[in-house]
Amino acid sequence: MERGLAVHVTAALVSTLLFALSIPPVWATDNMAREPLVVTVGLNHAPPYRIVDGPEKTGLYVDIFREIANRLGWTLAFREAPFPRVLLMAQQGDVDVMLGPIRTKDREKLLEFVAPAFPPERRLFFYIEEKHRIDRYSDLVGKRIGVLAGSRYFPKFDSDQQLIKESAPRYRNLMLMLEKGRVDVVIAPELVGLYTIRELDLPVAVSPFFVPGERSYIAVSRNSPIMAYVDDIRAALKLIEMEGIHEELVLKYLEQAQP
Repeated sequence: MERGLAVHVTAALVSTLLFALSIPPVWATDNMAREPLVVTVGLNHAPPYRIVDGPEKTGLYVDIFREIANRLGWTLAFREAPFPRVLLMAQQGDVDVMLGPIRTKDREKLLEFVAPAFPPERRLFFYIEEKHRIDRYSDLVGKRIGVLAGSRYFPKFDSDQQLIKESAPRYRNLMLMLEKGRVDVVIAPELVGLYTIRELDLPVAVSPFFVPGERSYIAVSRNSPIMAYVDDIRAALKLIEMEGIHEELVLKYLEQAQP
């Protein structure tokens, strides 16, 4: 894949901005004379994190990364696919960046986990029939549990061979399967689960049992030339955190996800 000429903003320059935010970005004038770096982001539709609505790409993770890209003078391109396919594209170097994967040893072979840019979220268990309410982990045994294909939730659950897991490419599909009785329970990160049941207007309840979440990352394909810019991404993230933009975006999407 042919790339545009890179404007390499060093982490040192961006770090200087953290202590002197009134100084215009060093790369701002330099970019005007060069072709910007084009960064391809792999996305699966998982609102409110990654929202793919025709040509429009938004969501909490996308908006945060777009703020980072703006400060680095990058142009973003997007490729949509189910989550397992995005992982494969990252392995092959067909996409440069993934937004929101959880760090695992297997994934570290494919991806550089650059920064835990996104807030941790509880893993919730959604149900409709009272008999499927989850009060403790052992209640999951014997129930059909809806999971997102390719996702990881927490180690005990992910490796538990006793559990019956039914996968689908989107959380929307899983919640509709729950409504139709094809699964008994759906496990989902808090925001995406609440957002989805609100959008579908389903009579879904949340079980008392939950699992604390892990931070999710901006990750770069180890086969991508963007590996040369991981320090720049970290520094630009620090900048938007200091500017308060990161917090504003998190609060915005938290409010939208509430019923």
